[in-house]
Amino acid sequence: MNRAEIVARMARDCGLTKADADRALGAFLDNVARSLKKGEKVKLVGFGMFDVYRRKPRVGRDPYTGAPLKIPGRRVTRFTAGKELKALVK
Repeated sequence: MNRAEIVARMARDCGLTKADADRALGAFLDNVARSLKKGEKVKLVGFGMFDVYRRKPRVGRDPYTGAPLKIPGRRVTRFTAGKELKALVK
């Protein structure tokens, strides 16, 4: 499912115009992104949790030469499904 399909379903289910549904979805995504950028967790009870964690630096290998490479640490986002979502998908 892509953004346009989500917007169309939101508009149909909530009785909104597609433009209003697109603005609502955009606002939701912007607020989630801003919260994650600050390092805050975003918890949606029953759905799941978005958070950011730091990956440690590590040593990898160049696939062509086999030479070791230093891979720097970085911040990574992740999503953990909530109990109700897991049960629904199961």
